[in-house]
Amino acid sequence: MRVLLFSDDQHHPGDVPTRGVEPLKKKGITIDVIQNTKDFCPDVLKNYDAVIMSKCDHIAQDNHEPWKTDAIQDAFIQYVEDGGGLIVTHSGTVAGKTTEKLDRLIGSKFKIHPAQVPVTVQPIKPHPVTEGVEMFVETDEHYHLNILADDIDILAASYAPAQGDPEKYGTEHWYFNSPANISPAVYVRTQGSGRVCMIAPGHNLEVWLNPQFQQLLENALHWCSGRK
Repeated sequence: MRVLLFSDDQHHPGDVPTRGVEPLKKKGITIDVIQNTKDFCPDVLKNYDAVIMSKCDHIAQDNHEPWKTDAIQDAFIQYVEDGGGLIVTHSGTVAGKTTEKLDRLIGSKFKIHPAQVPVTVQPIKPHPVTEGVEMFVETDEHYHLNILADDIDILAASYAPAQGDPEKYGTEHWYFNSPANISPAVYVRTQGSGRVCMIAPGHNLEVWLNPQFQQLLENALHWCSGRK
């Protein structure tokens, strides 16, 4: 399997996902990495079985200009509809000012997150993507999402302990992180002949290297590429 990883933006150093996918190379998965997308040519997508999008609409960590042009968004949509696999992790859900088409393909967009705390990720539904994955806890940014697609199939949920002053914020405020803020952690959807998987955790390297996350990511690559 050949995979293309996009990483590196203002708040998410590219070395985190780049180092985080290293163990997968021992499973026979070839992974190429693009961190600076200034000269990205979407024609290369056809060379890959799956793409991991772990990057928002910044060319690089030190260049915050957008790169997800209308033509590039169309190319990703065509790639998926033609049978390609798209795995979107963490900052890949962060929308740009004009990324509506790609946001709809992903099926959600980042809304907000409280301060980093231990986040519990719990599989809630049997599926090839969650096969062999057990509940795990790592310090992370607990992403809350705006769901944009009505066909997402939620496979895992996440929860973080309450934090903040309830008298100041109220227990239902996003910063307090109440039980009402249980969030989708993993979901899948399809479009055309292709498959999409969203994995919300992934701010820190420890998350990526957690054995359960590694299993989840490996499963997602196999499922999205049609191999599982």
